[in-house]
This record gives sequence, structure tokens and C-alpha cells, in this order.
Amino acid sequence: MTEAIPDYPFEQPNALEPPREWAETRATCPVAHVRMPSGDVVGLLTGYEEVRGLLTDPRFSRNLDRKGAARMATTEDGGTFSRPSQGDADIKEGPGHRRWRRLLSRAFTVKKMEAWRPRIQEMADELVDAMVAKGSPADLRAAVALPLPVRVICALLGAPSEDQDTFARWSETLLTLTRYTQAEVDDAQAEFRAYASDLVERKRARPGDDLLSELTQITDSEDGRLSHDELIATVVGLLLAGHETTSNMILKMTAMLLSERERYETLLADPGLVPGVVEEALRLDPLGGVGIPRFITEDTEVSGVPVGAGSTLFVNLHAANRDERKFPDPDRFDPRRENSAQHVAFGAGPHFCVGQTLARVELQVCLATFVRHLPELRLRDAPEDLRMREGISAGGFEDLWVTW
Repeated sequence: MTEAIPDYPFEQPNALEPPREWAETRATCPVAHVRMPSGDVVGLLTGYEEVRGLLTDPRFSRNLDRKGAARMATTEDGGTFSRPSQGDADIKEGPGHRRWRRLLSRAFTVKKMEAWRPRIQEMADELVDAMVAKGSPADLRAAVALPLPVRVICALLGAPSEDQDTFARWSETLLTLTRYTQAEVDDAQAEFRAYASDLVERKRARPGDDLLSELTQITDSEDGRLSHDELIATVVGLLLAGHETTSNMILKMTAMLLSERERYETLLADPGLVPGVVEEALRLDPLGGVGIPRFITEDTEVSGVPVGAGSTLFVNLHAANRDERKFPDPDRFDPRRENSAQHVAFGAGPHFCVGQTLARVELQVCLATFVRHLPELRLRDAPEDLRMREGISAGGFEDLWVTW
């Protein structure tokens, strides 16, 4: 009898416990078959070496806007990885992506992102002080986790941060799995692109001291300069990724620490552990979303399992981060773990997250600010009562209520 193909993403016991299928598939099946919300069947990779190997292999495509590729979402366009590029913004992969990344990466160096730390600290202090002034309890998402990354990415790009609710709505809609219709996605995409186009034009006409102004002016003898469509795609991508993922991670990190409060008390006793705590939180993220796809362009195999050309594989980064072959005793939260930072939470290979340094700075600043201002910080609700965001490809919480 043929086994039923399980639906994906897998169900979780609660918001802070990963699905049991992560460990089961890692132990028994290098390439598991799962059914996406669209109904399409894909292969799923959950082992560390398998995931890293696929992401670093240049033969395989992250672009699902092609014949035979699986769709992820219930919308007609198949979801965020299947949507075609707009205009001449051919930056998804290949030479176009490499050129775009070379032009963009000079703006995201460790030195430049570290230079933002004092400004990010000012923003965090202001938001936490305002939350404390309003009194306990508070929804950490509304008070800090959403506005902080939005303020940071808006300051970086030179965009008005008062538009944060609009960014959040557009971003959530574009990341839909089952929550929004195609018409809603089309409207959000059109509005987001129009907003970004107007911002690009204003920065080109009157450059300021911000990343977008720099990108509108930058030119390079080898790579040329970014076109208008490439700049729009860059603004949309940075505003979406620059707040959505970091906002979610602030909440997940805080919930992981406070659900077993000795973790937070260890940090209170030794604030120097902040960087290690951030890396362990990234590694142990139990709400990692659907993962990252690859369209297989030629026959290959994964750990001895044949995978044919034309297949679609998804890699679950967060399942891979719990692989005991890479991280001994992988479910133990250990801020002193020597190889924590070797996790693949930011991906790997040519599409490794260009903003990972900025994300790390934001997470470290936010956590250190909680430690200084809120030594009595606690979750209001039990882990089984925390509300996960449903129907969105990026895993996170609807809200996170805290007391102090």
C-alpha cells in the first residue's frame, strides 16, 4: 500500500516545538515527498549536508517561474518564488543576480552595518522606553519587534518609517501561502512597486545620505549601474525582507528565552552571551516557514537518492539546523556552542542573505536592550497558547504578549 503524501508545512505541537517530521525525515529519508498548499508534490531536504550542498550548487535554479516547476501557494501565480520578474529586473539568478549582488553587497559590509549599531540602539531604547511607560502587559510585536526593523530599513533606504503598517500589509500579502487571493496579491504588488518607483525617482532627483541614494548614483566599470526596474526590485526586496524576517525573529528569540526562563536568567547574569544567544536562537528557530526551493535542471542525486531533471526540491533550513550530525545534542539551547554560527538560517551559496550582518546587529541590540531595561520580562501566555501566523510562507507569531 502506498503511503499518503503528507501536507507541508507540517503541523507543530505548539509554536515553540518543531514538527516531529523534521527529525523523522532527517533520520530516514534524505528526500521526502510532501504536498505544498498548492497541491503540487515536491521533494523536501532536512539534513544539514544535503541542504547546504543543494544551496551551493550553481546548477540548480531558485526561479520557479518556469515550465514544470512546482507551485507553492494557492494563488494562481504559485507564490513568491514563482512570480515573474518585472521589467528588466533580471536579478533572480545567473549573471544578472551576480552583477546585482556585487553592486549591492558593497553597501552591506560588516563595517558599514556595525556603524549603524549606535543608531539602532537609540531606536531600540526609544521603543522599549515607550513600551515600559505604557505599562505591562504589552504586545511585543506591535511595541518593538515590528517598528524597530521597519525604522532601521527605512532609515537605511531613506523611506518614511510612518509607512510601517503599509509595508507590513504589502509584505504579508506577497508572502501568502493560503491567506490571500490572487487579486489581493496583484494589488499589493502594484502598490508596492508604485511606492518604490516614486521613492527611487525622488532619491535620484535629490540624493541624500542613505543607501537608496547611493544605489541610484553608483556606477561601476564592470557592472554598470542598476536600472530603474532593478532599483524597484531592490527596494521592494529590502523593505520586505528587511523587516519581515527580522521582526519575526525578534519574537521567536524572545519566546524561546522566556519559555524556559533559566535561559534568560543565564543571559541576565552574563550579558556578554548576547551574540551566542542570537546565533542559537537563529539555529533553533522552530517556526522557519516553508524554506527555499530549487528547480533541478539536470539529473542528479541527493545522498544516493536519484532526483530527476524537472523536479522541484525545497530545503528546510531550520530542520537542517537541528541535524545531530552537525550539531551534537541539537535540541539543547547552548549559547556557548562553538559552531552555532555555522547554521544555515541565512541560507548558503550564491543567494546567502545579503543583509545577514544587519539582521544580526538588530537582534543583538534588541536583546541587549531587553536585558538592560527588562530583567523581569516574562511571557504572559503558555507556549501552547501562543498564536502562530497561518497561511504565510514566513513563520512567526500573530502577537507576543509579555509582562514585567
